[in-house]
Amino acid sequence: MGTIIISAIISLKEQTKSDNAAKKLQKMISNKMEVIRGNMQSTIDIENIVPGDIVKLSSGDMIPGDIRFLETKDLFIDQASLTGEANPIEKNSYCKESNEYITDISNIGFMGTNIISGTATAVVLSTGNNTYFGSMAKSLYSINEKNSFEKGIDDITKILIKFMMIMLPIILIINLSTKNDFLSSLLFAITIAVGLTPEMLPVIMTSTLAKGAVEMSKKKTIVKRLSAIQTFGQMNILCTDKTGTLTKDEVVLEKYMDVLGNESLRILRHAFLNSYFQTGLKNLIDVAIISRAEKENLNILKEKYKREDEIPFDFSRRRMSVVLKDDNGKRQLITKGAVDEIISICSYVDIDGKIKELTDNLRKKIYSVYEKNNTDGLRILAIAQKNDIHDIETFGVKNESNMVLIGFVGFLDPPKETAKNAIAALKSHGIDTVVLTGDSEGVALNVCKKVGIEVTNRLTGKQIEKLTDEELKIKVKNCHLYSKLSPLQKQRIVRIYQELCNTVGYMGDGINDSPPLKQADVGISVDTAVDIAKETADIILLEKDLNVLEEGVINGRKTFINLLKYIKMATSGNFGNTLSVVIASIFIPFLPMLPVHILIQNLLNDFAQIGMPFDNVDKDYLKNPKSWNTSGIKKFMFVFGIISTILDILCFIILWFILKFNSIEKALLFQSGWFVFGILSQTLIIHMIRTSKVPLIESKSSKQLLISTFTIVIITLIISFTNISSIFDLYKLPYNYLAWVVLLLIIYIFFIQIYKKVYIKRYKEWL
Repeated sequence: MGTIIISAIISLKEQTKSDNAAKKLQKMISNKMEVIRGNMQSTIDIENIVPGDIVKLSSGDMIPGDIRFLETKDLFIDQASLTGEANPIEKNSYCKESNEYITDISNIGFMGTNIISGTATAVVLSTGNNTYFGSMAKSLYSINEKNSFEKGIDDITKILIKFMMIMLPIILIINLSTKNDFLSSLLFAITIAVGLTPEMLPVIMTSTLAKGAVEMSKKKTIVKRLSAIQTFGQMNILCTDKTGTLTKDEVVLEKYMDVLGNESLRILRHAFLNSYFQTGLKNLIDVAIISRAEKENLNILKEKYKREDEIPFDFSRRRMSVVLKDDNGKRQLITKGAVDEIISICSYVDIDGKIKELTDNLRKKIYSVYEKNNTDGLRILAIAQKNDIHDIETFGVKNESNMVLIGFVGFLDPPKETAKNAIAALKSHGIDTVVLTGDSEGVALNVCKKVGIEVTNRLTGKQIEKLTDEELKIKVKNCHLYSKLSPLQKQRIVRIYQELCNTVGYMGDGINDSPPLKQADVGISVDTAVDIAKETADIILLEKDLNVLEEGVINGRKTFINLLKYIKMATSGNFGNTLSVVIASIFIPFLPMLPVHILIQNLLNDFAQIGMPFDNVDKDYLKNPKSWNTSGIKKFMFVFGIISTILDILCFIILWFILKFNSIEKALLFQSGWFVFGILSQTLIIHMIRTSKVPLIESKSSKQLLISTFTIVIITLIISFTNISSIFDLYKLPYNYLAWVVLLLIIYIFFIQIYKKVYIKRYKEWL
């Protein structure tokens, strides 16, 4: 009972440390929001928002609770997490009649949704479990799929339970038939069944993952969900956006030109008016336009115009418009967006100040200007305007028609100097980098070539739209660049890779990255990302750099390998001990070991293993992604369990025939002899199994593991060869037995090291 309590205390302590480590890491990631309390506006953590707070919301913000909108401006909400509806829903400050569903109420926003575009002021009605989303939490959690790590642990647990259920009655029946003592036989069988369980698995697992999370945090990688560490290490395909990851994320406005490619300050003026007066989330492109316009002294336009309305950006239209009125009362609609989408709504074109109909010939000339600059690596946006809007009161998407194309603005976001080496390093670790971007093909192509991504085969959003899933599965096998994608197309590509048995990571930081982040096996974002991206991600990078990502992957693999070492060691050792008990019970007229001895042995073995989370990992194991291989664990358990049993039988022979501990009166000596050999061999096997190389010579164990194992060896020798043994119901062993133990351990080392080569040659793996 005392040993069980001690073991439980150790488990509780390690679990608490792991949980605290995870909580500290998550606190490093902050989501903040503008709040008005008592007529004072301040910025607070989203978790500190309470009912009654007035919150200011804009594009990219997560809704912190159930809220009622007081003021809105072109507000669109993504409610996919509640309704499954991919299209954004417009919200207002008034309630429309006859709402069929609660989520259709036009002036209510719900926790778990996020702002796509527009702005709003709202009062918080409820938070946490009292929200509509909170009431659904129980059912939502019940349908969450387990990740690969959790599935692997479940499979191993099932193996151990099945094995326990088989061995328990066998041991009970054998001992009953040979000892005729039901109570002691039952107690012994139950003790063996308990011993079969790797009781340190929860401790080793949580402490290994927590230690891995702490190590990753030192490399600027924050783990939100500990079980994602293994998935991170298992990842073999990384899907990533281009901007900020492969490029410097420093967008510079390089060109502003008319439709024929001539520089035109008028185009910059219209682009500035659009970017400055829009109320949505100002991205890097807007900032670059405003910055360049200010250098050209165009900021005086701020005073001459007034915004009357806005048609917000969305990811299906890929454009946004503002309605402005100048000092003379003239109104105009200015639209900025992706080239294809802008040209599709234009019926006219401005050439040298003259409005002409957009004919097929003009369209070809305009596209040639666009394609030339696009091929040069510039990201091109088109600018259009419309003046005949004087009689329109409320503007919408339908008003974006019959517009006049006036020119282009071109941006440059140069590749990072470190990107090429980082991609090569990921490739050397078995990870293919795939670019999924909403940018045009020309810009993405230029960047990918510079950073070393294969672009021979590539797909655009339009091409993907025409493909069935089966056709797309064939295409993606050799494709590394996907351009002009919508968020749902990104999600679809991630899903297709998963269906092809890949472990997919997705790295993104924008609102449009939420669907693929949720779909991916491991979602990766950055601390500067919008709230919804950070909330969806499993792992947060404190620096948007692929080098940081590579270091995180390596630490993830180290964590998984150390956990795998323990599982293979524990399962094979426990299986071997159980098989030894069955054999000994058949031939020996007394119990080969008392239940109390088994519990003490398990406790000491637990202490020896406690240094495993801190162990070093051979570089060979970090080259390729690692995943659970349940069949491989079973093979390892049976093969090396049998080797362990062979050595136990040799120990029995020495104790029985050479040292003559072969009578009921000397049962305690026999039990003491197997007790010491069992602990020392189990401790030794830790160093043998942790590497396929020669332990301590070709592959050095960590200081922590050496300390934990060496300490248990000393304690075991003191217990077994001094008078302290009586405290544990053992008998002090003669010193000459120590020589036999050393001989057996040398044979064990030699046999394991030789068979390692046979095992690796046959099964093509070790860990």
